[in-house]
Amino acid sequence: MVADQETTQFSYQYSPITLAAGREETVGEEEVVQEEEVAMLTDVKSATSIVQPVKCQSNKSKSMETKVYRRRWIMLALFVFVFMTNAFQWIQFSIINNLITKYYGVESSTVDWTSLVFMVAYIPLIFPGAWIMDKMGLRVTLLLGAFGTTAGAWTNVMSVAPDRFYVALMGQTLCATAQVFLLGVSPNVAAVWFGPEQVSSACAIGVFGSQVGIALGFLIPPILVKDHELKDDIGADLLFMFYIVAGVSTLLLLVVIVVFQAKPSLPPSAARCLASQQPSPTPLTYYRSVKRILTNRDYNLLLLTYGINVGVFYAMSTLLNQVVLQHFPGEEENAGRIGLTIVLCGMLGSVLFGVILDRTHKFKETTLAVYVFVLASMAAYTFTFKLEHIAVTFVTAGVTGFFMTGYLPVGFEFAAELTYPEPEVTSAGLLNASAQIFGIIFTILGGWLLANYGSLVCNGTMLAALLVGAALTLPIRAELKRQKANQTAENMTTKNVKEAIKDGNP
Repeated sequence: MVADQETTQFSYQYSPITLAAGREETVGEEEVVQEEEVAMLTDVKSATSIVQPVKCQSNKSKSMETKVYRRRWIMLALFVFVFMTNAFQWIQFSIINNLITKYYGVESSTVDWTSLVFMVAYIPLIFPGAWIMDKMGLRVTLLLGAFGTTAGAWTNVMSVAPDRFYVALMGQTLCATAQVFLLGVSPNVAAVWFGPEQVSSACAIGVFGSQVGIALGFLIPPILVKDHELKDDIGADLLFMFYIVAGVSTLLLLVVIVVFQAKPSLPPSAARCLASQQPSPTPLTYYRSVKRILTNRDYNLLLLTYGINVGVFYAMSTLLNQVVLQHFPGEEENAGRIGLTIVLCGMLGSVLFGVILDRTHKFKETTLAVYVFVLASMAAYTFTFKLEHIAVTFVTAGVTGFFMTGYLPVGFEFAAELTYPEPEVTSAGLLNASAQIFGIIFTILGGWLLANYGSLVCNGTMLAALLVGAALTLPIRAELKRQKANQTAENMTTKNVKEAIKDGNP
């Protein structure tokens, strides 16, 4: 028995069965799998047919247990903290856009690239990043994310001089590269360490890392970096903030090196057992996995709707300082507090919707309901700026954040259901790539509209995009393959136990 075992589920026996074109393959030590013939299971019937209750009569069958360990919470917490420090650096320049332009002598649109670089870098790096995750596991992935985040933080320390904005962009690029090893990993951490009754909640908590980091990125820079007359004083404030971020990042990197584990000794769920029986990934099998995912009609619809929603959030966050100062001059700190409100409310939404998914498994209904409320709240946020009451903006921004950011774990988990048994990190990574593409489009377009036509046209354009996203959510079919695989495996286990008792062999 494992000392930190919290829950032991039914043990069962299985015999791996290879699905080949027109013939059975021999399984066991002498098995030869021809990749041209093997197809990844893309429907529940195929996925659940892997598990065959057998008597352990030869070395061709194995006994498999599922266990849930207490230390799963430590692994999840470490991931959250590393993700948090990376996300903080995404927004740390944009939320004090006016002070950065003053210190470095650059345009506002140039400062926007300290955030946009995160979106640009992710797109070409998603596939090698996801393959590394699949091939080398969670530990190597998180180490790469923590190391890149730390390297970027120390590079930002060296950027504090009015003529070194290019160094700041280099630091942001390093952090953006590290983001590839963090952004789509939440569902994988949840699937590897948590049982079926907690996997959605764990994914939501994993997304917390990003949300908490963004929240602190909105709150702390306006407090630490003030609008001084002298550039040297602004530089001193920036240096102090960068040292704090670099110190925290370094400490977390050391803890990850010592503590974080790739996976538990035994898988936490039947679905994870099935997924673990897939062959070790190669570039060819990974390419085929991506191809299968991208030919899934329902997933493609989700890919668009998720990208639009999160892309609008990215643009809204990047442009927040400029939008708020356009209506409320001199309110830099309140711009940060509005951003904090957006993310804190989003954290509550993430928890609530994660719990709802765990209890109801109503993925399609939850996704559609959240999208409708995102539309309504974004409309309120767009039009209430004209009232020129900052308290009203706090309220509408908070409600928008509750639903818009709360949508993140819902999208991840729905994607994992639609594409099971493909790796969660691949489906989540493609969702994030879609979000980055839409984020780049909306941020560049929104910045231009904001400068030339004002916030009403800028936010109104994003509202129209969200309306398209909501419409595309309607035809998505709720084919919950992972849930069905878990249920089938449990039914098989129960049936086997009953038959054993009936035969007098409990």
